[in-house]
Amino acid sequence: MTEHQPRARGRPPAADRADVTAAALRLLGETGLDALTMRKLATAVGVQVGTLYGYFPTKRALLTAMAEEMLKGCRDAAEGVAQPLERVWALARSLRTALLSYRDGARVYAGTHSIGPNTLGFAEALNGALRDAGLDATAATRTALLILHFATGHVLEEQAALQSGPDLPADIETLRKAIRDGEYPRLAEAQEQLTGTDLAELFEQGLRLLTAELS
Repeated sequence: MTEHQPRARGRPPAADRADVTAAALRLLGETGLDALTMRKLATAVGVQVGTLYGYFPTKRALLTAMAEEMLKGCRDAAEGVAQPLERVWALARSLRTALLSYRDGARVYAGTHSIGPNTLGFAEALNGALRDAGLDATAATRTALLILHFATGHVLEEQAALQSGPDLPADIETLRKAIRDGEYPRLAEAQEQLTGTDLAELFEQGLRLLTAELS
């Protein structure tokens, strides 16, 4: 006769921080940041709202945990890349890719200061690559911050454009008409570049400018 394990009694175990963070990221993809509330998250996880505040006392704390999870694996972009400048570029691109992988990813990441291994490990790798490229500690830190801010701001613009959807072509044409109809000769000369939609190439150009002094 086969013996059966006794069925566990009582409540199922409460969700932990990792469960809540994963659920928050799923909900983010479904609803976007503006609709992500602690009440909706509690419903998605199957716990009381008060339980969530035991893990994350504020929504900012929740966003910080979400940002930390978004950067998982980003530092790996530098592995196996010998040339320091190429490592810097690879890390910057990995951050952009990570933020673009989540709906409103840049909005979630902006302003957070995680002390987790994904965020600090990425910062360590980026600073290390910049030091290896010839910068001292102060210059490397400042350049790293500039790259982080540039990547975050660029993705903010990219995701805003993506969310514009079918309205984007009309918005671009409105801008072009305003330039044509006004007295903006310098803007008119650069109209194609100003209203272009190749944001990936624009990111690469900005990254090259930020690292122009490196070798």
